[in-house]
Amino acid sequence: QVQVLESGGGSVHAGGSLKLSCVVSGYKFDRWCMAWFRQSADNRRVGVSNFRSDGVTKYADSVKGRFTISQEGTKSTIYLQMNSLKPEDTAKYYCAVGVYYYTGCSFDTTLYSAWGQGTQVTVPS
Repeated sequence: QVQVLESGGGSVHAGGSLKLSCVVSGYKFDRWCMAWFRQSADNRRVGVSNFRSDGVTKYADSVKGRFTISQEGTKSTIYLQMNSLKPEDTAKYYCAVGVYYYTGCSFDTTLYSAWGQGTQVTVPS
């Protein structure tokens, strides 16, 4: 069965940086989508960034220029480098795995079948 494990969260002051990791095991498909979502106090889970198996990436407007999603070294691991963090970035961050789409990966949560437990990112004012 597919397992997803996030790590790297913590508390940093505004302007600081964090790098999240997502390790996936048991996913047998050659082509896939992986994505980072976040859920804040309003309980809405929204897309942050996604990465398709061929390297195509997407970002939410709120994080463009500050966050970078990548696959480095081990191909089963996806990273989210977060720079210039803001208080509004405070949320629990989730990694998810889903089906590859030729039109591109999505921020629709229903299209992702395997989720991690989440890792908390806190940016005090």
